Amino acid sequence: MTELIQDNPWVAWAALAVVLAVAEVLGLDLVLLMLALGAGVAAVASVIGAPFWLCMAVFIVVSAALLVLARPPIVARLHAGPTVRSGTSGLVGHRAVALTVVDERDGRVRLAGEEWSARTADRGTVIDPDADVLVVAIDGATAVVTPDPDPRKGP
Repeated sequence: MTELIQDNPWVAWAALAVVLAVAEVLGLDLVLLMLALGAGVAAVASVIGAPFWLCMAVFIVVSAALLVLARPPIVARLHAGPTVRSGTSGLVGHRAVALTVVDERDGRVRLAGEEWSARTADRGTVIDPDADVLVVAIDGATAVVTPDPDPRKGP
């Protein structure tokens, strides 16, 4: 095994690249992937006959360049997806239908297929049964609603 690596150092660089790439799958922070790419380029340098010290320099320079120049924008792009609201905060902005009269103290609405206690966001506002409402907040187990300015649309 040692003779194989001494006669073909590119095998060691390629093996290092594979091990680092596999380890990256476990961590998913892209650091090991950048090192794996550096080892891959060092393997190519070794195949074309570069001495060990040059392969090591290629590995260090390529890995450092990828870590500094390529990784930050890739990570930023991966984390730039939309924020997914879940739970009760995911219901804010949804439309509902008043089941009873809804005023500033109490009422009932059908929201996302379920019956919720509700109250209006503004004092003095009274919403009649079967009226479309817009959920502006969730306060505990109570939907805070306003009359829907654009009834019979979307969620």
